[in-house]
Amino acid sequence: MKEYRTITDVSGPLVFVETDEPIGYDEIVEIETPDGEVKRGQVLETSGEVVAIQVMEGTEGIGRDASVRFLGETLKMPVTEGLLGRVLDGSGRPIDGGPEIVPDKRQDIVGAAMNPYAREYPREFIQTGISALDGMNTLVRGQKLPLFSGSGLPHNDLALQIARQATVPEEEESEGESEFAVVFGAMGITREEANEFINDFERTGALERSTLFLNLADDPAVERTITPRLALTTAEYLAFEKGYHILVILTDMTNYCEALREIGAAREEVPGRRGYPGYMYTDLAQLYERAGRIEGREGSITQIPILTMPGDDDTHPIPDLTGYITEGQIYVDRSLNSQGIEPPVDVLPSLSRLMDEGIGEGLTRKDHGDLSDQLYAAYAEGEDLRDLVNIVGREALSDRDNTYLDFADRFEDEFVDQGFDTDRSIEETLDIGWELVSMFPKAELNRIDEEFIEEYYREDVGEVEA
Repeated sequence: MKEYRTITDVSGPLVFVETDEPIGYDEIVEIETPDGEVKRGQVLETSGEVVAIQVMEGTEGIGRDASVRFLGETLKMPVTEGLLGRVLDGSGRPIDGGPEIVPDKRQDIVGAAMNPYAREYPREFIQTGISALDGMNTLVRGQKLPLFSGSGLPHNDLALQIARQATVPEEEESEGESEFAVVFGAMGITREEANEFINDFERTGALERSTLFLNLADDPAVERTITPRLALTTAEYLAFEKGYHILVILTDMTNYCEALREIGAAREEVPGRRGYPGYMYTDLAQLYERAGRIEGREGSITQIPILTMPGDDDTHPIPDLTGYITEGQIYVDRSLNSQGIEPPVDVLPSLSRLMDEGIGEGLTRKDHGDLSDQLYAAYAEGEDLRDLVNIVGREALSDRDNTYLDFADRFEDEFVDQGFDTDRSIEETLDIGWELVSMFPKAELNRIDEEFIEEYYREDVGEVEA
């Protein structure tokens, strides 16, 4: 292992070093300052005789007199089942006051690409306990389903609710106890938010089946690009080697992409759309595509990335590219939030492309798909009529139209608005849905099979509305 004292330049999070031997891409580096402080780095570029190193702990204190040692290996995550119940920083070091991690093995954080032929199609239903998701945009095991939010909206509260409530009902019924766990990766959050996450996990007991990676806003941008890879490496070990069904929650992907842009600017790269690197699509795909199931393996990885859309603009490059890669999106809506609805999920633009694979006979209930379609159609018509009411007033509308307006109000108040502490089973969610559609005469329920109408339609609700 050679030691170099040939630093030529320091630019932002990057250090440039002259070398006289080939250096591997992504190789780990130790940089020791004259006062004895050792900082870790990673090789970012190896073209020519000058190597670019991104420093994880920041470049403060590093000058031309610092020594650089190339370790000859890539960054690895020490993995063990004992990571469950632990809180780590953004570079994988324990910050919960617990014992040092004794790993079973060390895995490369880049991960191995999943063979498409070996992928098993996502099918089993994951119950989040949130009606707007379970009833209308069902999450399926092995899926990647992002939350599209905005600055100041309660997406963190929604993420915590999903983390503590998510279960796999079929596993609980068949095995008595589900091997279900959560890996939570937070990037660029404030110290206050970090404390909130830790306290909530501890208060609810969810920490026992969770691993938390917390990268703070004042941590180096380079660390922000490593945090999701550490989280996903941990998830892959627990899922594919220990048989757990892992839910990975990553927040906030906007902070991650901003870190990519900052590093790209320091490297003087030619920027792409809105200043983001041209390779951001590929970079995001490398993270999102680490969700899934593998034939012959018991475990699975399901991803919920969370991003805040700058200016609530879903055509911004971050949500735009995320939407291309993932299988749907859940919108956290500002107007619903201003009405006090919790969680403020707008079901109309939201979509789960794999929902049909997670519902139906033997999975939730056979009427789930039909009921969801009817709720969508009725709520959409009610929303359209709200615009009309602003022009002509409710008095100018027919009794039928007024019923749809009442339905839209009740749908938001009773179905969507459940609070961040309420955990509803899928049966409870569907029962509320049937009570709402029973406001309409049976002839209006043109999206539901007649056998389901006969079984679940609430005659007492229809009579009250009449």
